[in-house]
Amino acid sequence: MKFNPCKGGAFCTDVGTHCAGCGRSHVEIAETKALVKGLVEFVQKQDYDNVEEFAAAVSASLIKKVHEARALNS
Repeated sequence: MKFNPCKGGAFCTDVGTHCAGCGRSHVEIAETKALVKGLVEFVQKQDYDNVEEFAAAVSASLIKKVHEARALNS
């Protein structure tokens, strides 16, 4: 499955099981929002001034760990 980012605004819908704008399920969207909310709360708790560096480090770690997990499962 390919990730499609939210288009926002008038494209978003909350009827049915999937958003008409991005095509993702409403469950997936809610879980993504919860993950982002948790990261925001963590950054605020740590009082990081360099949010961009934190986000880049988390992104790089996520990509690395997903590739490692996929390699183990194949």
